[in-house]
This record gives sequence, structure tokens and C-alpha cells, in this order.
Amino acid sequence: MSVGEGSGTEFVTMRDRDYPTIRQFTVFLENRVGQLLEVVRRFEGSNVRVVALTISDSAECALVRFLLSDPEVGLEILERAGLAIVESDLIGVELPETRQPLLQVCTALLAAEVNISQVYPLLTPPSRHPAVALMVDNIEMALETLKSKGFHAINEDELKDYE
Repeated sequence: MSVGEGSGTEFVTMRDRDYPTIRQFTVFLENRVGQLLEVVRRFEGSNVRVVALTISDSAECALVRFLLSDPEVGLEILERAGLAIVESDLIGVELPETRQPLLQVCTALLAAEVNISQVYPLLTPPSRHPAVALMVDNIEMALETLKSKGFHAINEDELKDYE
């Protein structure tokens, strides 16, 4: 059963999913000076804001992972630049106001046997709680588990608040 199904929630994503995921765009770049600036500069003059970013590099190339405030427009900008892009679904979750909030998230997901393969922070807008983006091996189970533990999952519409 998907999150929201039969629970009275009327949430459906643009991609016809009834659970809130956020899209990550992975861009492949040559590992040389100025490449990141060239990509980030492409959002200049648009309403697209980089909400989260992580970089993994090797001697030859770099993988830059983005979460964007407007994924539809952001994807269009990246495609027009002729960049090699991979799109993935992640979940975003607000962290509770405790001393070890990430511990609570990890513990909940471990109990549900959900594996986390990537995690990085989201830049937070004013008056919002800290949040992280998570790539997990079972999105539906992760969302159901986190919801049952009282966590708030962030959807793509909420990323627009980051503008």
C-alpha cells in the first residue's frame, strides 16, 4: 500500500505518485576548475534555486547531485545545457528538534530494514526545521515508517518555499 492510499490524503505528485518524493539530478562533469560554477550559473536569471548539493569526484569526472526548488524548470535548464543527467527519486524529511535528530531517522529506518545509500542536508528557508534528503532502497516503506514515527516528509511543492 502506498502512503496516502486509503488514509484520507489527497496527495498525488506530478508523476502520478501518491507519495511525496523529491527529484535529484545527477550531472556528470569533467573534473576541472570552473565546471561547477558553469552549471550553477545556468540557474541565474531564473527562479530555480539550488536547495541541496553534493559532489563526488574522481581524477577524471565529478558527479554533482542537485535538488532544485523547481525541478521541472531546473531539468529544462540542465537539458538545454546539453549535460548528461540522471534523475533519481529521494525522500526529504524534516529533522526533529532533539539532540540527535539523524539518529532517530536512522533508527526508524533500520527497524523497517530500509537501507540508506545517500544522505545530505537541504538548505533551509527561514522559519523551517533542518531537513535532509535521503536515497533509500524502498521509498514507500521509508515514507510509511517515518510517517508512523511522526516525521514530516518534504514534497516537491515545498521545495518552492526555498526560493
